[in-house]
Amino acid sequence: MRLLAKGVAALAAVALLAGCGANASGTSNDSGKTTVTWWTINQSSPSADAALDKIITDFEAANPDIKIERTARAVDAHKDALRTAIGTSAAPDIYNYWAGPGLGGELVKANASADLTDYYKQYNWQDRFTGAALNPVTQYGGFQGVPWKLNGEALYYNKALFAKAGITKLPTTLDELNDTAAKLKAAGITPIEFGGTVNWHLMRLLDTFLEGYCGSAKFDQLVTNKANWGKEDCVTKSFTNLATWSKDYLNPGFIGINNDESSALFYNGKAAMALEGDWFDKNISDQKVNMNDFGVFPLPTGTGRLYGFEEAEYISKDSPHKDAAAKFLDYLTSTKVQQEVLGTFATQSVNKAVTPKAGGDALSTSWDSIFKDAKGLYMNNDQNLSLSSTTEYWRIQNLVATGGMAPDQAGAEFQKFLDSNN
Repeated sequence: MRLLAKGVAALAAVALLAGCGANASGTSNDSGKTTVTWWTINQSSPSADAALDKIITDFEAANPDIKIERTARAVDAHKDALRTAIGTSAAPDIYNYWAGPGLGGELVKANASADLTDYYKQYNWQDRFTGAALNPVTQYGGFQGVPWKLNGEALYYNKALFAKAGITKLPTTLDELNDTAAKLKAAGITPIEFGGTVNWHLMRLLDTFLEGYCGSAKFDQLVTNKANWGKEDCVTKSFTNLATWSKDYLNPGFIGINNDESSALFYNGKAAMALEGDWFDKNISDQKVNMNDFGVFPLPTGTGRLYGFEEAEYISKDSPHKDAAAKFLDYLTSTKVQQEVLGTFATQSVNKAVTPKAGGDALSTSWDSIFKDAKGLYMNNDQNLSLSSTTEYWRIQNLVATGGMAPDQAGAEFQKFLDSNN
């Protein structure tokens, strides 16, 4: 993936976004403190934002010579700001990013993140994190980034709406999932909610169908350009099922609302399912509803793999404050902090010393089983694919979902793009 041009106008725009002038990486201020800038995405719930604020406050109290300046943006704005600023003096000291090869990996390959091998030795980080958490940050050689959270994605459901539709058994195959959606619709219930203005939300459904209909090996071949999207029947079957669900089972007008707006349909009992990650537990609890009214089950692809992704914290290669940044990341991922925030950002910790909280709710208990039973991981395709390929994947996905492209043309259309851009 090519980084965007770094002209003067782009630098000025990023500096304004960062709110800290031309040198967004921070300097030692008049008080003698070192300012470490940290760019993150907006958190999914108010309580998660509050937890990050507390972490910063507590760290600064223990380290009065360091100030952490956090800038949070929406997902797409965060991506755009990083791609514009990284590698320039406007880059942050620390940036939060997804660890897949199509996102965090693009900046690693562009030589924009620092290899943290020396800090892994200094803080003994290699022994702190689980093997699953370490894999994404070691896949390029060395240690690129520090694991922050490992999230799984699954299907949340409203128990009362399932009962109303006469559904007594949770689906374990895609055919059974299709039948479940049909039963919900027949009962006058919107089967599932999605927000179409953020392309990655509906993408989760298409990724699920591809994993289920193509199988793990073929899915991996497709996303690494080792199989032809236009010649696989399973790809056509996946796009065909996406078209069916978009027409019959999604909330009306999904293409014109975002994920937060569509989530409200689930919270309010107007949609029976939501395809979300384990962070959604906290979103539901923030609604002050009875957590026992909801359940969660793994995506029934038949492969046994967990759908999910990791977020890591990266230190910019040219940061002048690497030592202070590493000290903060050591605190952020410490057993004490990770134990305190367990369940706020994810149900599982990347820190292997953190133990599940006793007396957790049913959703958390279900997630424990989902992670324990998983046979590997398959990632969201906006992490597997390059930026340009992801954009094309979304374009085709949305055309199929809205009836603008026949499902049997979608695979060939995407392969044509891949052939002309590789």
